[in-house]
Amino acid sequence: MTSRDFTRHFSDAADSNRANNTFWQILRIDPPLVLALLVLSAFGLMVLYSASGENEAEVRRQAITMVVAFVVMFIIAQFNVHFFRRWAPSMYAGGLALLILVLVFGVEANGAKSWLDLPGLPSFQPSEIMKFVVPILLAWYLGSRPLPPNFKHLFWAAIMIMVPAGLIVIQNDTGTAIMVAMSGVFVVLLAGIGWKLVVSGGLLALLASPGWYIFLAQQHQKNRILTFFDPYRDPTGAGYNIIQSQIAIGSGGIYGKGWLNGAQSQLDFIPESNTDFILAVLAEEFGMLGVLFLILLYLFVLIRGFYITFNARDMFSRLLAGSITLTFFFYMFVNMAMVTGLLPVIGLPLPLISRGGTSILTLFIGFGILMSISAKGRRGYN
Repeated sequence: MTSRDFTRHFSDAADSNRANNTFWQILRIDPPLVLALLVLSAFGLMVLYSASGENEAEVRRQAITMVVAFVVMFIIAQFNVHFFRRWAPSMYAGGLALLILVLVFGVEANGAKSWLDLPGLPSFQPSEIMKFVVPILLAWYLGSRPLPPNFKHLFWAAIMIMVPAGLIVIQNDTGTAIMVAMSGVFVVLLAGIGWKLVVSGGLLALLASPGWYIFLAQQHQKNRILTFFDPYRDPTGAGYNIIQSQIAIGSGGIYGKGWLNGAQSQLDFIPESNTDFILAVLAEEFGMLGVLFLILLYLFVLIRGFYITFNARDMFSRLLAGSITLTFFFYMFVNMAMVTGLLPVIGLPLPLISRGGTSILTLFIGFGILMSISAKGRRGYN
């Protein structure tokens, strides 16, 4: 090959690469993120098939939900990220209105009155939407002000977080309330508040926890705290879930017992095996290697999210992308810690693996926003 042929070949390859980049830019899609989500979703459906007792109808519903969620994600990605900044106050007000509507007309499920079942519409949880509405509002509020925020701005940011979180607590859905609160807290942390203030706030919350436990916590919440410290105080009641989960995880070993061969899961020893405790099914059947594979997939999504955050062009986009990525991390970390007994059980599903409609849809809405931010951050996009 002559030097001229080599140069022509290199130029053709570069033109092809630019054409591919232009193709993805036109679609406003982030290929690495989409690929990771596709692999995660497929793996989740495989685990769910076993966790649901080989229930094909349930897996089919989950697959349809994921297809719809991908479509919604692509639609969300087509919006300019500044659309969300422009409509942030209105979305927040609408979200609060839905939370109040739930308190009046909500439907109770699994002990939480957090569902809306409106005529002609599928039932859904408005609290799930607030996981992204709250950080959108805080990114709008703090991103347009000098950073790090002063005490006045922190005060109003705290109000914006506590109002929806408090309404969700009243619905008896502590897990979602914590997620909504943390999604807002992540924006505040990314805005650059000092570590002294962070440590002081953590110590204050720790000192206030006994008062919350004695005067405010409901009995089922107290049982979860006590079970966290000693699951065997009530091995057939409050501690049953975590004990069976730990047995399943431990029995899986390094390589696992094989797909559909888990004794704990197939014999229904693990309650909520297709939702909150699906990690125990995965660990028993695929072993430590299967769990590590899942963690690597999660890490890839997180790294891509942080990459998009780093390359965001403005403070609003940077705060919002960082919060969405950290919220996804908090989601997976809390579920894994909960199932293994490192944290109290608070009822959070394993993202993209557990059965669930509203939670999957809201996660993909978040990924759609990330792709919108990614498209805005690419060179040549206006």
